[in-house]
Amino acid sequence: MTFLRSILFFILLIQLFFVKSNGIDEEFTEELLLKPLPDRKVLAHFHFDTKTPPTKTYGHHHRLFPKAIYQLVQKFRIREMELSFTQGRWNYERWGAFDSMSSSNAKPPGVELWAVFDVPPHQVDANWKNLTQTLSGLFCASINFLESSTAYSAPAWGFRTFSGKLRYGALPREAVCTENLTPWLKLLPCRDKAGLASILDRPSIYKGFYHSQRLRLLSNEFSLDASAEAPGIVLEQTLTVVLQPHSHDTRSIYSDGRLLHPSWSISSIFGRAVAGKCVLANLSTIYVELESGVVSALNNLNVDLETGGHGADDMGSEGSWSNPGFELSVKPERVIKEVNSSHGKSFSILYEYSVDKYGDNEPFDLGFIWKLPMAWSCLHSPFHASRFLMGSGNQRGSIAISLRSTGSSSEGFIGGGDFFGDVCKVRVDIFQVVPWYVKVYFHTLQVYVDGKPELLKDILEKMHVSPSEDKVSPGVMEMVLRFPCSVKSAAVVIDFDKGFLHIDEYPPDANQGFDIPSAVISFPDFEPRMHFLDENSSSKSPMLLKLQEKNPVISYTEVLLVPLATPDFSMPYNVITITCTVFALYFGSLLNALRRRVGEEERFFKSKAANQTRLLPRLLAKLRGKQQEPTQSTSSSSLGRKLTLKIVLVAGVAIGWHYYTDYQSS
Repeated sequence: MTFLRSILFFILLIQLFFVKSNGIDEEFTEELLLKPLPDRKVLAHFHFDTKTPPTKTYGHHHRLFPKAIYQLVQKFRIREMELSFTQGRWNYERWGAFDSMSSSNAKPPGVELWAVFDVPPHQVDANWKNLTQTLSGLFCASINFLESSTAYSAPAWGFRTFSGKLRYGALPREAVCTENLTPWLKLLPCRDKAGLASILDRPSIYKGFYHSQRLRLLSNEFSLDASAEAPGIVLEQTLTVVLQPHSHDTRSIYSDGRLLHPSWSISSIFGRAVAGKCVLANLSTIYVELESGVVSALNNLNVDLETGGHGADDMGSEGSWSNPGFELSVKPERVIKEVNSSHGKSFSILYEYSVDKYGDNEPFDLGFIWKLPMAWSCLHSPFHASRFLMGSGNQRGSIAISLRSTGSSSEGFIGGGDFFGDVCKVRVDIFQVVPWYVKVYFHTLQVYVDGKPELLKDILEKMHVSPSEDKVSPGVMEMVLRFPCSVKSAAVVIDFDKGFLHIDEYPPDANQGFDIPSAVISFPDFEPRMHFLDENSSSKSPMLLKLQEKNPVISYTEVLLVPLATPDFSMPYNVITITCTVFALYFGSLLNALRRRVGEEERFFKSKAANQTRLLPRLLAKLRGKQQEPTQSTSSSSLGRKLTLKIVLVAGVAIGWHYYTDYQSS
């Protein structure tokens, strides 16, 4: 036995030596991106990335990668998966819509889940149902509601293209709370005890204007392609928060009425400073981003953004970093400048800070102080998309998707639109899922361009429709539209009827209405990305690599609230009440008549008659010296007749009620 243990230990050592010699090992990185927004708010984006080599070379036991996620991949053979919990709605007009951040991390309210399975097509639905049950228990959420076939769909190409192995589902009304965040943090090697995750104060996060936690999973464990790059499993966890910093500076208002943006620091918006890195992290970095709009505004004031002098008062070991526009309380270790910007107007700048040299004795608390009032705007998508309901009543209505040009389209369309002959056109993809009780009539589809109706053959390039089936599957609509580059506004309208549900299918708050998940509007011709020099964009930073990926511009519309005809939920209560009352009277009277004791009743009547005897007969009897004979007030025969009459009366009432109920049912 000892010899076998020695052999196993020797084999394990050889395997570990082979893995280390080939440079294959697990990796974990943590990064934080801070960015001031035009509406006096601050965006905080946490990015955690965990990688593990393939099982064939590394084995089944992991040091950093969470065991629950690894078992999830192996059990359900997941190729790609994304799960998001979102509270609030991303403001595309104020916070931007033409960048990698909004396209990848701006999610619809509630829960959104999509997954791609590496199994035969007939096993996809079974794996999806088991996956929803597992994720529901793992993240303490109602994801198991997506198990029903009426809650998920199988997009063909409108959302993503995965040849029938993709499933998509959304729960718009799912509430997001700390019960969902805590399991998400437990997937990190250091959890929220050390590293950048330690500043995630729950009250500070959930009082923000927008909060979205996302889990993205990539795996090629079951890929048969030998040329596949970067084999293994990659777990990407992101947390995007929009917070409002509070400034008590009385000098924030200038004489010309302009407002100075509030100054902020890590401790002021999160309630604590960063007390060092996670000891298991290969990289722990904080970035401060100035987007192209604010950079252009500062350049107009001749502000040098790449070099800064030390302030008069040293703040920290390195001193402060200051220029006429703003001041950083800690000098950045590196300034990363964007080159070859995709929009061509200006560029973004990143200030990089490493958390390796900080700890409990010297926490890292970066402060951003504005010196001049600034006004800028974010980059917008070609169209601002919104969705609303038309019509009234509980019988029918219409769903309208409005596309409004953002004003900067004349320049953006030249670089992103396609030319059909001499005509420039912009491609717009629409993916929309509607519940089965909203019966959409796809033949009523109408398209309006600048307020005028257009023929579908002139606008609609491609369309895929999956009609809904009552209590079986939802309706899915996927469209590819091409609009002229000079269009100012467009609208897509489709009619629907409101169905009827069984009383057991209504939720507890049925009078509030029923939710239709957000529609996905994408612009495949536009793929914004950030460009950095090779020496700046190190391969060790997954977040910088993510910002440089090509992603189409994606916007999520509003969640629609459809009122349906609801029954009178008090009627069953009234029926139950009157039925129970009638039965109580019937059985009560019957039991009273059958169980009454005749002897005790006779004695009761005798005592009552004796008490009511007149005074005069008593006196006469005393005078005569005779004793008065008791009178028989009632007889047993009369008592029997009364009892029989009551029984007959109760039986007649019961027979009448029986015939009445039979008549009503017929």
